[in-house]
Amino acid sequence: VQRLLAATRLPSLLHVYVNLVRSLNAGRDELIEYPGSPLIASLIMREEDRGIVCEVQAEECAGLRAALSGDARFAIHERDGYAAMNALLPPAQRRGLVLIDPPFEAQDGEFRIIENALADAARRWPSGIYAVWYPIKLRQQVQPFHRWLGKSGFGKILVAELLLHPDNSALRLNGCGMAIINPPWKFERQLQELLPALQNLLSQGRYGLHRIEWLLRD
Repeated sequence: VQRLLAATRLPSLLHVYVNLVRSLNAGRDELIEYPGSPLIASLIMREEDRGIVCEVQAEECAGLRAALSGDARFAIHERDGYAAMNALLPPAQRRGLVLIDPPFEAQDGEFRIIENALADAARRWPSGIYAVWYPIKLRQQVQPFHRWLGKSGFGKILVAELLLHPDNSALRLNGCGMAIINPPWKFERQLQELLPALQNLLSQGRYGLHRIEWLLRD
């Protein structure tokens, strides 16, 4: 993120993100606070919006409660997020986003858990937006997940990936991707502006690349 903070020209949406990070470090010469997804969401949510945050690790859940203390828009649960999807979908609101940000110590096994959760979600709330973050170590670990998504029953699925190293080593994090189910209108165009800029700013050599692909597009 320091590379982004030092950049002088950024796409508009990336500039918004950098300003959100800076807003939590106002008056400081260095970056002290780096926000995670829930805190970023809290900065851009409207008063009538609601957020449900699930974390199975007790220490991490305590950190979430401290970070969002006093924000009545959020409900924070120390529970398994996949089980929470089963219990809480569909939401009372007609529109919403489910962000799946999983642990990936056992990468192949985690993909199978995500598939089961999404299969149930497709029955419960087929029109919801789902964003699934995943790391990229070995390409052959990601391909079965993409094939499953193509047959999942959702109407639209967009994949965006950014790699800094070749996807041929299980010993390091070579890049990351996000599968977006039912993406917002024209979101692909925004990614086409963001990913080349991120690749250029975060590059660690000549092997960096980015990719945007529709797995399903009705």
